[in-house]
Amino acid sequence: MDSEQRQRYQTTMVSTYYPDTTSLDYFVMPDGTEQSQGSDILTPLQTGKVFIVNSRKRNGLILFKRYHAEFAGPGAVVGGDYDCDCQRALPIGNLSLLTPESYEERQKAYLIRRQWIRLIKQITENPVPQQRVQKILDQFEQYFPAEIVANLPDIAFALLVGVLPQTVGTMRLLGNEGGNRLNY
Repeated sequence: MDSEQRQRYQTTMVSTYYPDTTSLDYFVMPDGTEQSQGSDILTPLQTGKVFIVNSRKRNGLILFKRYHAEFAGPGAVVGGDYDCDCQRALPIGNLSLLTPESYEERQKAYLIRRQWIRLIKQITENPVPQQRVQKILDQFEQYFPAEIVANLPDIAFALLVGVLPQTVGTMRLLGNEGGNRLNY
């Protein structure tokens, strides 16, 4: 009887492969243009140099690792051993990186980076993919101008919160059609 129930509830997995959404060589921006990302920023990050995202500006970096992305917002440290595995970097806003001048400044920047990671972690703990997308879009729209958020590629948000890029695209489309955000 158990095997009958298992068979009844088994579903067929459908896989649609989208090579453009998994490549980090370039991003397809929402306006359809292709953009190569962050090679001038990436080199110093991979060499072990440590920088701090300027806390006096609304700027940040989305750092693409092998299977996920991390956001380093204002005040956060980037580079060093922390980001030597970074494959791409996407600057947000008018990016300004500073060199820490003291040990204390560097330690504070590491704590701030941890806070940014914890914020994204809280979002990803939600089991519903659409809610994760909605929350990350809301967070970015609270901090950055809407036109900046609208120009960020779907894959950036997808890798931040562990969803498919198509889920981000769908949620953006639904949010724009309704005139306001959906409440889940």
